[in-house]
Amino acid sequence: MNKKHSKRYNAAAALVEAGKKYLLSDAVKVLKSMPVPKFDQTVALSIRLGVDPKQSDQMVRGTCPLPHGSGKNVRVLVFATGAAATAATEAGAEHVGFEEMIKKCQAGFSDFDVAIATPAAMAEVRKLGKVLGPRGLMPNPKTGTVSDDTAQAVREVKAGRVEFKLDKNGNVAVPVGKFSFSESQITENTAAVLEAVIKSRPATAKGSFVEAVTLAATMLPGLRIDAAPFLKQAR
Repeated sequence: MNKKHSKRYNAAAALVEAGKKYLLSDAVKVLKSMPVPKFDQTVALSIRLGVDPKQSDQMVRGTCPLPHGSGKNVRVLVFATGAAATAATEAGAEHVGFEEMIKKCQAGFSDFDVAIATPAAMAEVRKLGKVLGPRGLMPNPKTGTVSDDTAQAVREVKAGRVEFKLDKNGNVAVPVGKFSFSESQITENTAAVLEAVIKSRPATAKGSFVEAVTLAATMLPGLRIDAAPFLKQAR
């Protein structure tokens, strides 16, 4: 027993076989059998990749729609005018505008989870790079957050489209749902993200691309996932 952890964590850790790589469905079954705190934890997938994060041509970045959503209320800000602004509002965006929204963000406004912009708005929105960039909120065509079809972009992020991006240590971490989700919902969401990351392998990456995969809930120990079945499918 590790005295640094709570009794609940230690009880959960006792269910994990040391050094074992689980098939995804088996890992989710073990995860769902663990004792849990009173709040609905986020379940996240962590992947260590065999790429050099310092090399720009080995960057791994993309988006993935979660088949069962993220379980999170995603607050959306849209930089747009005219019909695109109207469409974004009708699609459910919490904050819509252009110059006034840029000024609000420059003043420190941060009550949103995703920022979307039309291509025309980006000329001015780029000035927010120092504000939005460090928080990972800068609209980007590669992640579908720069688009003339603002309604579709809003609906996609609201439905549970998640972004993934390689960090400076060569890891990708992505939320795949809530602990309250069923086993099949967590399994299918996790599989979708893992497949999307594998498909995003840079052409310049050499050797083993996926080095380790771990599934864990917020306050529970992680379970190592056997990625071999997914890597075979990708060949």
